[in-house]
Parts: sequence; C-alpha cells; structure tokens
Amino acid sequence: MSKKGQVIEVEQVVIRFSGDSGDGMQLTGMQFSDTSALVGNDVSTFPDYPAEIRAPQGTVGGVSGFQLHFGQKEINTPGDYADVLVAMNPAAFKANLKWVKPGGTIIIDIDAFTDKNLEKAGYDSDPLKDQKLGDYNIIEAPITTLTREAVKELGLDNKSILRSKNMFALGMAYWLFDRPLTHTEAFFKKKFGKVPQIAEANKLVLHAGYNYADTIEALPSYRVNKADIKKGTYRNINGNVATAWGLLAGAEKSGLPLFCGSYPITPATEILQELSARKDLGVKSFQAEDEIAGICTAIGASFAGNFAVTTTSGPGLALKSEAIGLAVITELPLVIVNVQRGGPSTGLPTKTEQSDLMQAMFGRNGESPVPIIAAGTPSNCFDFAFAASKMAIEHMTPVMLLTDGFLANGSEPWLIQNMNDLPAIQVNKAKEGEKYLPYKRDAEKLIRSWAIPGTPGMEHRIGGLEKMDITGTVSYVPENHEVMTHNRDQKVKRIANYIPEQTVYGDHDADLLVIGWGGTQGHLISAVRELREAGHKIALAHFNYINPLPKNTGEVLGKFKKLVVCEINLGQFANYLKMNHPKYDYLQYNKIQGLPFTVAELKNHFIKLMEE
Repeated sequence: MSKKGQVIEVEQVVIRFSGDSGDGMQLTGMQFSDTSALVGNDVSTFPDYPAEIRAPQGTVGGVSGFQLHFGQKEINTPGDYADVLVAMNPAAFKANLKWVKPGGTIIIDIDAFTDKNLEKAGYDSDPLKDQKLGDYNIIEAPITTLTREAVKELGLDNKSILRSKNMFALGMAYWLFDRPLTHTEAFFKKKFGKVPQIAEANKLVLHAGYNYADTIEALPSYRVNKADIKKGTYRNINGNVATAWGLLAGAEKSGLPLFCGSYPITPATEILQELSARKDLGVKSFQAEDEIAGICTAIGASFAGNFAVTTTSGPGLALKSEAIGLAVITELPLVIVNVQRGGPSTGLPTKTEQSDLMQAMFGRNGESPVPIIAAGTPSNCFDFAFAASKMAIEHMTPVMLLTDGFLANGSEPWLIQNMNDLPAIQVNKAKEGEKYLPYKRDAEKLIRSWAIPGTPGMEHRIGGLEKMDITGTVSYVPENHEVMTHNRDQKVKRIANYIPEQTVYGDHDADLLVIGWGGTQGHLISAVRELREAGHKIALAHFNYINPLPKNTGEVLGKFKKLVVCEINLGQFANYLKMNHPKYDYLQYNKIQGLPFTVAELKNHFIKLMEE
C-alpha cells in the first residue's frame, strides 16, 4: 500500500462506474471521460445499461455501468478489466467483480449494503466478509450518509439528495486520478442554470467526495500525463453524434438540403435527435409514425432533390426492406444508417452485435444490390458517414452505413475536421435544355442523372415497377428486365474503382492475418499491436468497405498462410469472404454475448493459432 501523499505515475487506467439504472452512472462516466479528454488524455468509453427504462431496483438485471480507459498513449478500447470499480450497491458489486483486475481498488457505498439490498442482489451473506476478496483494495465509503451531510443546509427533499450521490463517487475518482473539478462545475452551471439550488447541491457533493478521498489513508493518488497526440482542436464524441455530423458535412459539401425521415429505435435514436437540433444548418427532420413511413418520406425527399437519410437498427431495417428496394429501382441517393444491436427480434436492444451483415446484403426481394460501408470507431463514424453520403450522391444509389451499439454509445476524442479539407461531392443533376431520359446512363459509372420534379422539360416517371432502359416507361419486356438488373448490379460493382484499396497493419511477412470489419477495429488493432510489441509476427486487415470489397482484397488474402476472421456474430463476414474469394481457408473467432471482444481473449487465441 502506498503512503498518503504519494503520487504514482501510470500510463493508462481503466475505471468502471456502476449502480442502479437511476443512480446516474452514465452521467458520472461521461463527466469523468470528458474531463480526462479536456486535460489531454486519450480516452475510450463503453456505456453498458439495461434495456428497461427503469429496471428492477437493486437487482443485478438493473445494473447500469460506464467503463472508460484513459491514458498518455494511444487508447483504442475501453479496456478489458478495471483498475478501479465504483459500486453503488451490492448488485453493482456482484455484476462487476469479475471485471476488476487482481489487486484493483473497489469503492463501494457501504450505506447501500443492507440486508434488504444484499437479498435483492442474490447474496446469502455479506460478500465483503469473504476471505477471497483479500486481493482487492476495498474502500467502504459512507457515500449516502456523507451526501446527506454535505447538503443538509439546502433543505432539499430526500429524492433530490440521493440523486446527487453519484457526484460524491465522481469527486473521489477525481481526487484519485488528479482530475480538476472545474469542468464538471461548469457543467452544473449550464445544466442546472434555472435551478441553482440543484447546481449548488451537486457542487457541494462533488467537493465532499473529493475531500473525503483526500482525508482517508487507504487511497493513493495517481497521475496520468497528457497523451502525445496530433495537435489540433478536439472534442469528446460518441458514434451517433459523429454519424450525424458526418451526414451534415455530406449535405454541406454537396450543396443539398438534408432531410432525415426516421422512427426512434434503440440504439439509433440519438442520430435523429442530433439532426433535429440542426435547423440552423437547414436540416429538415421528420419523426414518422413507423419505420416504413420514415424511409418512404426520405425517398420522397430524395426524389424532390434533397440529400435524404433514414436511421434505424436491425428490427427497423427489416421493416424498411421493401422501401430500400424502391430506392434501388428508382436509383435515388439515400443513406440508410443501421446501428446494429443484439437480436433476433427485440433481442438485446442496449447490447452490441454485428449480426445484420447478411440482412444488409440480401434482406430484400429481387436482385437489389446496395453498397455497404461499416464504421470502425466512434470518431470515424464521422468519416464513414461522410463517405456514405458522397457515395450515395455521386453514384445515385441507396447506401447502407453499418455501425453498432458499441460504437454508437462509446466515445473518444475526435480531431475536429476543417470542412475545407473534405473532398467535394459532385451532384449529377440533369442539364436543362436537353431532352431528359431518366435512365440514360453515364458510361463510366452507369449512373442516371437526377432531375428535380417541376423542372420544365424534365417531367418523368419513376417508381416501383420495372422501367424501360433509357426512356423510363413501364416495361414488362423480359429482356429489358435483365438489362436493367445487370445495370443496377454493375453500377454497384463499379464503385470499387472509387474506394481505397485495402490496407494491412503489421508484418507483411507474418504467417497469421487477422481479419475484421466494423466496430471490432479498436480491439483487433490493440491485440495485434501488443503481440507485435511482444515479438510476434502478425498482421491485421480491417475492412470498412464491404460491398463492393476493395479491388485488392484477393491479393491481400493471398499473401498469408493463415486467415482468421473475428466478428461479433456466428461468422457472417467469413461466409461473405468465402462467397467472393472461395479459394482461401478461413478460420473464425466469434463472440455473441452482447459485449465487445476483450484484447486478452483475442491475444490468447492468436497465440494458439500461431503456435499450431
């Protein structure tokens, strides 16, 4: 045990805040991560909460957690196991003990460890008296009692007092890791500006927690220095907000007004919310009565000359499938954002999964090809939302952007983009004065031109019935249907000429190539990097462009003796690669627990493969 006053310098730390879904753990974690980012650390977060709005209080099923990993070096994941756990009740303690490193610090609200709460959590006896807990540094803090003491002069009701006890835990964590209180104090002032008594209560409790940690002898203080990252202006951003901003950037660079027609669904709703707040940028948002109406309004807006988007998750994507086919046959630009979650059916609404890939590829009637892009980190959701915007508009096609619950809710520092550095988006509008033929195609991209309804001389008909090549009249001619089917298919395949080639990170002479796609990027690159630092030869090919695949995909796959495809499903991308590049053998590593990979499990598996 370190002595009081001793400051220990560490490179990186994982901390997890956990309590009832009403204990404010998400807010606590967000404040700690925002403060850490503002003082110059690299940060990655993982909010983890139940699907119920108000889950059963005091039970393991009702536990809400927020894990963050911060440090002075590059951070790509929210961490496998916690150095520090803050547990606000016995259920939080029980649900998260397995995620604490041996020797880690556990801060508990000892006031919550009553017989009633122990019973709710499923304990037969007090776990704090268990001899097996000897490896942990357990701090039994009377958080509830000291919270009441801190605000006793304010005359608040008991409910308001208890709602601020999360700030006591945050104050302790701030002292523990030498974080300033000023950023959170500014948050109180902004958040509770109209109720200054609540702002003052939270401030008093925050300071009480900080001072309590300073007075007890059981806690050392740690220092995590600033990260050496590229200079610029950063903000902490989650995947949903980054996605919304990438779409906004696409609208600005194309010069088109943005229309979002959507229906709220976990975990995608925040994108709709963020876009609806941007009326100042000309955004038109429409919360439809259901998923079908949401996408159909977006298709109508696209027909009228808007840059149109719709947002959803897996169950909503199923409802949108017929309308996606309508966007395919009308060849109108549309971005469909699918924030994947655990399934099937309602499944695990607040948990992450990558199991919608085959649905994205083939979940429509007829030959209905759609380009697919997958974001890899919370911050690069911006980049790939912009890429999806550019692809949809320049290739006159619906494009599907896949993110997932882990990316949507997780956050990390994002280097704010300069709009002048983003490429222009070319809009293929029909030229006035020429006879307009709705399905006359550009020879290179096979795209048709975009005519806005109401333009004199450009009256035309599009819709769900098959159209005659070039003229666009309704056609039931068998040979014409085949021509149009090939045209739509080839148009998507030719997009491969306009996307980056697949890159490989690591040793190009390695025997093992790790393959991933989408939201597993941070965990895979961390595992490969750590193994390379330990002397192993290993490489990673992480895919963001799914349909079409990069043109050099076969060349990349052919350079390595062993290929292992890692994904949060039963092997959908592995099967997709087998379809497109069947001459290679694909090993698989799959996980379907509603949780992301851990770096430790990946490293162990890769070592076994390299030793075989």
